[in-house]
Amino acid sequence: MRISSSLVFQTGLKTINAQQSDLLHLYQQIGTGQKMVTPADDPLGASQAINLSQSQAQNARYADNRAVANQNLGTEEDALNSLTLLLQDVRTRLVETGNGTLSDADRSTLAGILRQARDTALGVANTTDGNGLYLFSGSRGDIPAYDASGNYSGDDLQRLIQADQTRRIAGSDVGADIFERAQPGTRDYLSAAGAGNTGTAVLGRAAITDNTQGNADAKFSFSIQFDPTGTSYTVTTTDVSSDPPGAPVVGLPQPWTPGQTSLDLGQGTTLEIKGEPAGGDTFTAEPLKHSTGLNLFKALGDLADALEQPAQGDDRALASLRNLMNTTSQTMATLYDNVLTVRASVGARMNELTALDNSGAQRNLGYAKALSDIEDLDYYEATTQLSLRKMALEGAGLAFQTIQGLSLFNRNK
Repeated sequence: MRISSSLVFQTGLKTINAQQSDLLHLYQQIGTGQKMVTPADDPLGASQAINLSQSQAQNARYADNRAVANQNLGTEEDALNSLTLLLQDVRTRLVETGNGTLSDADRSTLAGILRQARDTALGVANTTDGNGLYLFSGSRGDIPAYDASGNYSGDDLQRLIQADQTRRIAGSDVGADIFERAQPGTRDYLSAAGAGNTGTAVLGRAAITDNTQGNADAKFSFSIQFDPTGTSYTVTTTDVSSDPPGAPVVGLPQPWTPGQTSLDLGQGTTLEIKGEPAGGDTFTAEPLKHSTGLNLFKALGDLADALEQPAQGDDRALASLRNLMNTTSQTMATLYDNVLTVRASVGARMNELTALDNSGAQRNLGYAKALSDIEDLDYYEATTQLSLRKMALEGAGLAFQTIQGLSLFNRNK
């Protein structure tokens, strides 16, 4: 077989170029610290690296989300802590208002204190987060949660934050679930006297005294109506545990004895009472967990209005005021318990975020190690290959130079 001079030159040049290309590739690997200069170096590894990088970026996004959730929950915890202290003070003031020796002027002063407490509570309800959004407005963070009249303006949708791949955590709570709701699971009742009552009867608390009579889970509300003579009363019972509520059931008239200290409402439930009701007086006992009348701001505002009305020397007016104070005290007690429940929920969510942060940090270390195994260059191996390639390039050059020197003219010399 005859080998032409052009073939010799082309083969030598191709060999030298190949060695130079390999050497350049090694230079790029060493310069960048990456095994894969192009995806063609390791197609499977490149695909795995892309997936790992995406997972790592997603994990970092979840970490940022958790930071936002922690900030919002921390702001809510501060707000609820202030509200807890405020409600403690309000409950103390309500005990003061029950002091029978207070004059109308004293009660008017207390009314001013309660109004100030109401305004402070409104400020807490309209707390904003770090982004200027109202914390307790549900998904409508651009508007205040409560207006000046104490009406809720938000919605009932919680702002959920994606804290992990499979976990969404509420970054705040709905205002109505804090300022207008009883503690979940409570069996307590809210008792109230009719606004038009003319007697001197003062209500205490309604309580379930016999769990075997069908009201163990406080599902019935009661309405009491005294007859025109004030010698008997009728209890209307409604099952409010269903939606819509059951049909009212009117019980048989029951006798009223002057000096009596409790009313039998049926279903194993009784209502404390002192004083003498007048004919036509009405009273209600409503389970707190089904109550629609709980509102911190309206309760304080209504009591402040009542305290400003003259009542000194008027037994009927004093009885009406005491009934309102008792109702307000029950409202404040259940709202206080509910705020503590919400605070516990906030703390639990913050603990979960901490656990997710720890898990995310461990996951990130795993991603980083896996990426390092795929992408990072082994410098010992690379420098060894560099020396080898340099020797190969030098050998190719010398071989080409030797072959190039072979000719008939040189051999005859």
